[in-house]
Amino acid sequence: MRFLPRLGEVVASDRGKLDLQDSSALRSSILTLRPQLIVNAAAYTNVDRAEEEQDKAFSLNAEVPAIIAEEARKIGAFVVHYSTDYVFDGEKEDPYVESDLPRPLNIYGRTKLEGERAIIGSGVPHLILRTSWIYGAQGANFMRTILRIAQTEKELRVVGDQLGAPTWSRSIAEMTAAILDSCRKGTQLNRNRLDSLAGLYHVTAAGETSWYGFACAILEDYAAFARHRPCTTIRAQRVLQITSKEYSAKARRPRNSRLSNAKFERTFGIAIPHWRLQLPSVIEEIACV
Repeated sequence: MRFLPRLGEVVASDRGKLDLQDSSALRSSILTLRPQLIVNAAAYTNVDRAEEEQDKAFSLNAEVPAIIAEEARKIGAFVVHYSTDYVFDGEKEDPYVESDLPRPLNIYGRTKLEGERAIIGSGVPHLILRTSWIYGAQGANFMRTILRIAQTEKELRVVGDQLGAPTWSRSIAEMTAAILDSCRKGTQLNRNRLDSLAGLYHVTAAGETSWYGFACAILEDYAAFARHRPCTTIRAQRVLQITSKEYSAKARRPRNSRLSNAKFERTFGIAIPHWRLQLPSVIEEIACV
């Protein structure tokens, strides 16, 4: 909603306006609006709870994208869909590329992979953007959780044997808008160009770290900001690095969540900055909320 209106009229439905699990309402909404472009930013993203709520995760992550793709194809719309590093098992030593074989370890990853396959299988022109470790000033995410716990606990225990690239939600929106803007002709989308760029891409921030490293950076940047502005007091004095086994989450996570952005950068000529350079801006935003 912040970046796409410059491309044209945007109609965005939240949960109160449209229940995505109501397939009839979803189909009717698409057929009534008849958009040129559908950006699906919705998903079931609670990785651990998905192990218990498998039907709901499958409905939102696999069935909904399938319906969107089917209806979009009927009206000639283009689909943008977001997916995840969790489609991989994390056993590769190098960053994953788009052609690597997916092998998800958990229900969340499996359902997101099914959503990808449904869109690809439908034949609808699409962009599937896989990203990782999304965080931001709004919503439930790792950064907000760390800052919340740090207000009451003196010691934090954070997993240090999983690697990935923390990616600011705003930067994903910016990249999406930049792609679409490059395919605009006047006030209209240049569908021939957009269709020629369709496909699957990895889109994450540059660089890599562990959850432990990310947590340390969050507290470091928050402390630096708090020295100059009044902020909520942080009690946490140290971060303890633990293993995935010690954390014992319900859902298994890949130890390597690194995604290669080479194809995306080569195709579109744009890149998300290093995660460490973006974090202070997000800290400032969240500290001022």
